[in-house]
Amino acid sequence: MATLQWTAALLGIGLAVTILALVRRDHLHLSHGLFWILAAAIAATLGLWPDLIDAIALALGVAYPPTLLLLISIIVLMIKALHTDIVNTRLERQVRRLNQRIALLETCWHHEEPDR
Repeated sequence: MATLQWTAALLGIGLAVTILALVRRDHLHLSHGLFWILAAAIAATLGLWPDLIDAIALALGVAYPPTLLLLISIIVLMIKALHTDIVNTRLERQVRRLNQRIALLETCWHHEEPDR
């Protein structure tokens, strides 16, 4: 079991280092990077102290602690997916409005040009 703990902890730390490198190289926006850094920190913490999830599950009355971990993970990922969809919708709306403005400006600009 100790090998699994160290593997989980190292994966969490490795993920954190990777996310920091992506943010530093501007491949990932800082606000998205913070979410993933938090996820990596939680993975590393639970990897180093697996009894922590057992204690949380016991306090919440969950009989099988890994179930709680999976449920929380699914809920967090669904919230992240919903947030991503909201951001994408906002960006698509902005792009559509910008395209409309450009089309209007080009139309006005072509009508004001003198004929040659």
